[in-house]
Amino acid sequence: MNSSSDENVLIIDGCTVRVVDGDRVTAVRERMPSAEDVADTADVFGLLSDPNRLRLLVALLDGELCVCDLAAVTGQSESAVSHALRLLRAHRIVAARRSGRMAYYRLEDPHVRMLLDLALLHTGHTAAMHPERDGRE
Repeated sequence: MNSSSDENVLIIDGCTVRVVDGDRVTAVRERMPSAEDVADTADVFGLLSDPNRLRLLVALLDGELCVCDLAAVTGQSESAVSHALRLLRAHRIVAARRSGRMAYYRLEDPHVRMLLDLALLHTGHTAAMHPERDGRE
């Protein structure tokens, strides 16, 4: 790469960044999802980042459960479970099926199950370091 070539310099937010592999940068930029899609995906991960909501979703890996049973399984109040399920349902992470006065919740689709399975598999074989938990920052 010719260091004096202006065609290999990209200005991003006022910073000068050298592009080492222009073809790869172009290819990645072309496949980059829209800002809206990235924000929606970040919202999904935000929903999954809460330990109480995550416990609910892990409980639903075995199939449908009602609010009462989800509260018993996760150790949360029925009110907290209902609130979390309302949020998860609004973002199409879980779905509900009514049977009389009861509502049974399940994971919305196989993609949610796949995300959970992969995340649990990942944490099962890695030793995460948590300096924020251990007081080592």
